[in-house]
Amino acid sequence: MKRLSAVMAGVAFGAAAMMSPMISGGYAHAADKGYVGIAMPTKSSARWISDGNSMVEQFEAAGYKTDLQYAEDDIPNQLSQIENMIVKGVDVLVIAAIDGTTLSNALENAAAAGIKVFAYDRLIRESGNVDYYSTFDNFKVGVQQATSLVDGLAAAGKPPFNVELFGGSPDDNNAYFFYNGAMSVLQPLIDSGDVVIKSGQTGMDKVGTLRWDGAVAQARMDNLLSAYYTDEQVDGVLSPYDGLSIGILSSLKGVGYGSGDMKMPVVSGQDAELPSVKSILAGEQYSTIFKDTRELARVTVSMVDDVLAGREPTINDTKTYDNGVKVVPSYLLEPVMVDKSNWKEILVGSGYYSEDEVK
Repeated sequence: MKRLSAVMAGVAFGAAAMMSPMISGGYAHAADKGYVGIAMPTKSSARWISDGNSMVEQFEAAGYKTDLQYAEDDIPNQLSQIENMIVKGVDVLVIAAIDGTTLSNALENAAAAGIKVFAYDRLIRESGNVDYYSTFDNFKVGVQQATSLVDGLAAAGKPPFNVELFGGSPDDNNAYFFYNGAMSVLQPLIDSGDVVIKSGQTGMDKVGTLRWDGAVAQARMDNLLSAYYTDEQVDGVLSPYDGLSIGILSSLKGVGYGSGDMKMPVVSGQDAELPSVKSILAGEQYSTIFKDTRELARVTVSMVDDVLAGREPTINDTKTYDNGVKVVPSYLLEPVMVDKSNWKEILVGSGYYSEDEVK
């Protein structure tokens, strides 16, 4: 009966209400279109707080009840939260997994209860019970990061350039797409000798940063500087996430970069977090990749709304995301590179930040 009522409510309200997330919150109480469990990884990143808030706002505006939980990067905690959501009787699970390989048993229970599963931004691996995936074009994110790095290097001098590579968390499927996208740009330059990795450390097994931990990145940068750059300077650092970039920059500033004749290396990033946007304006971090979490939430709400109403959701990729058991139908959004030249247009112009917040 719950499934029937969800379908009937979906027909009654239609797609138009879903696509207008700023409708008065009265819709959230006018009809219960369904119950959505939202499992987020951590509040330690402002990005995930924004994701969670955007989804709750838009789901409730579209007439859904929500249960938002953060697991603080604790895998057993996230598993327990998901199991509790299943017991509570949610109709849908939207999951940004901490470790995308650990949820198979929980998702079997979800499937047995008739609960649809949407992977949110991070692909859930090794399970056939993942129905859909919403994310950004993660390979393109890596391409944009490396392209901005190369552009920054070219503006600063002539090759060869000393560069070090950082990767994301090895348990996050996206980290490999970011890294592979970046290396599609950097590898030809490494092969030609224009880019030199003095440490020799390449590949996610060597450059990955567990749990996207900025302190771990800072410690590794400390080690790289002391081992390989006592007589030379590092010109650039590929960083896949702003939280790592801030740690890397702290390490660099700690040995004098950004002062005197030691110019700051070109450092990339991702997620347009406020500390990094401010760092870009201060001439420290070079760039970041903006992924509008409001749009990702909107797309996810639309997909859920379609599925619960018995409609086929809009997807635009049926080839890229093989989770080891199946290719998960996906919707990919476009990322945007942000630097000192366009931050106001992209971040303030879109209403993502106010100018006062940034400055």
